[in-house]
Amino acid sequence: MSQITSLMTDDHRHCDESFARAETAVAKGKWDDASAALTQFASELEGHFDAEESLLFPKFEAATGMTEGPTKVMRGEHAEMRSALTRMRDALANKDKDDYAGEAETLLILMQQHNMKEENILYPMCDSHLSGTDVANGLSERLHARA
Repeated sequence: MSQITSLMTDDHRHCDESFARAETAVAKGKWDDASAALTQFASELEGHFDAEESLLFPKFEAATGMTEGPTKVMRGEHAEMRSALTRMRDALANKDKDDYAGEAETLLILMQQHNMKEENILYPMCDSHLSGTDVANGLSERLHARA
């Protein structure tokens, strides 16, 4: 696995772990823990999206000239996931386990499909077109700064 692919895939797994902590807390009815875990997950997810949208995607688009391709699709999927996250926050605020579980399942499916596309298609393309650049270092700095 190349540098960008490895870094961003590892960050996907990190976000997945935070997502699971929130889901577990809701299932146990530990609302304060769930709120803290969801806040952490949302921050990590938004940090991941920001690193892609403000650094990785623009560099990839500049290097390839592709602005209507995979990055456009990924931005659209980011918007869908942000909407699902908003609905999860609402369900959590209402202490509604069923609504939360439904929205969490939706987000989980969106994330799994999205991550597969990034990890198997987009990130390897980024590694190919952006090798030898400082993009991986910039991504690493952004992802670690949010911690």
